[in-house]
Amino acid sequence: MQPIVENIPLLAQGIAYTVALTLLGYGLALVVGTALAVCRVSPVPPLRWAATVYVEIFRNIPLLSLLILIAFGLPDVGLRLPYFWCGVLGLTLSSAAFVCENVRSGINTVPVGHAEAARSIGLGFFGTLCHVVLPQAFRSMIQPLVNVFIGTVIGSALCSAIAVSEVTWVTQTLNIQYAQAVLMFLVAGAVYLGMSLGGAALGGMIERAVSPGGRGSGPSRSTGALDVTAGAQA
Repeated sequence: MQPIVENIPLLAQGIAYTVALTLLGYGLALVVGTALAVCRVSPVPPLRWAATVYVEIFRNIPLLSLLILIAFGLPDVGLRLPYFWCGVLGLTLSSAAFVCENVRSGINTVPVGHAEAARSIGLGFFGTLCHVVLPQAFRSMIQPLVNVFIGTVIGSALCSAIAVSEVTWVTQTLNIQYAQAVLMFLVAGAVYLGMSLGGAALGGMIERAVSPGGRGSGPSRSTGALDVTAGAQA
């Protein structure tokens, strides 16, 4: 354990970079992916086509290839980004495609009658999405989005290929110095395992909180909510 003890600050820095890559990449992917999902279900054909093309491209490009293209291709067109932000951009572009499909699948689980009832009381497309469809779809999206988070955690390890000093890059460097591959990569594996299990536990807590009969699902939760049934009867 001496190599670990001697390099705790370096390992802590690598863990911090891994956490930052994951949170920034996943957070931006949620925003971009949700916007793409809205485009995919919108009544405007060009928006649907553009979102579909995006998903088909970035869902089928290996993340490692995408990271290398961003890190070494953007300078050829005059755009230079620090390697850390190249990693964030690659994780965002890749994860957003999967977020989009998960959100779209969740939207499709909401009965069509609910949207029609919302439109009957005067809500437009975005009002129906925000007040009726997405709140109901959220429950079915939690676990798929947790899977995307875990994929982002694991994918952040590939950022070591473009010299981002996250935990995999640090353990590779220490392995070259100490020649203890098993020990070093056990540490890296423990970091990724801990982050993935933590994300899964948080997702489970959110799922229980928003599920029917869960915490916060009592009468007080429905205060101020849109009464779609009453609107349909009216």
